[in-house]
Amino acid sequence: MFVDLPLDQLRTYLPERREPEDFDAFWDRTLAEARAHELKAVFSPHETDLSLIEVADVTFAGFGGHPIKGWFLKPATAARDLPCVVQYIGYNGGRGLPHDWLTWPAAGYATFVMDTRGQGAGWRTGDTPDPVPGSGPETPGKLTQGVFDPEAYYYRRLLTDVVRAVEAARTHPSVDPEKIIVSGGSQGGAMALAAAALVPGVSYAFIDVPFMSHIRRAAEITDEDPYAELGRFCAVHRTRIDDVFATLDYFDGMNFAVRAQAPALFSVGLRDGVTPASTVFAAYNHYAGPKDIAVWPFNGHEGGQTQQTVQQLSIAREIFGRPA
Repeated sequence: MFVDLPLDQLRTYLPERREPEDFDAFWDRTLAEARAHELKAVFSPHETDLSLIEVADVTFAGFGGHPIKGWFLKPATAARDLPCVVQYIGYNGGRGLPHDWLTWPAAGYATFVMDTRGQGAGWRTGDTPDPVPGSGPETPGKLTQGVFDPEAYYYRRLLTDVVRAVEAARTHPSVDPEKIIVSGGSQGGAMALAAAALVPGVSYAFIDVPFMSHIRRAAEITDEDPYAELGRFCAVHRTRIDDVFATLDYFDGMNFAVRAQAPALFSVGLRDGVTPASTVFAAYNHYAGPKDIAVWPFNGHEGGQTQQTVQQLSIAREIFGRPA
């Protein structure tokens, strides 16, 4: 069934944002602290049986200087000045194996896949630990880890990694640093949205069925995980609900959306119970840059899947030209 507002209402849905007064100062300080650590982006050749694709095992310094893993793939015959698609991963997935990421290099582009700290046990393996110990009570999962304090909250570390991943991708000698796309679905969509706001000079953002937007509404209207983690947490910590959402306001996609200037293509499934359509449109309708949205009326959290990829490939060709 359709699980949210009718499409005509979604297209004009512009909820009020709850923005902390120090939102910009918080993120400026957070990123400045991360940049105090040397980026140390290392691209180590990685042997595979992919004869047409060159693969590197990546390590770079994310939040706190912590080592973050990734993959870098490009066509074996391409040398320099490649557009690069920086890809972010959905909730509880990891970077997996290089052959999981062949679409963009097969189309002639470079791609940089950021592993997700502390995740990678749900549906694709990961290789990056989160070395920060837990802070306070939390439900299983990442959504409530450190949620009473924005300084200690898990997504402060993760979204800092997101920015540093783009900075690392730009250092590769085969990449044109002015030709960067950020891309992801669900949690990865939230990460791409944050990158569009926090990273200067992004060429385009592909933001599919984004998680962590209009978070309070999501927690109130869906029982699906990961938002159900918040419901379970607040059911126990019933006297501190305002504290929880005061932290989450620093990470809400609507507050990143109003700061984003990169052109963007969003996507939404109208039967999505994981990231309900109104929460996606809340970010989309607040998005400050040029934008479009692909609406998949009879799809859930899978969205447009490979049909969405076709649209993305077409956009990349339009803005960068056909790769040599």
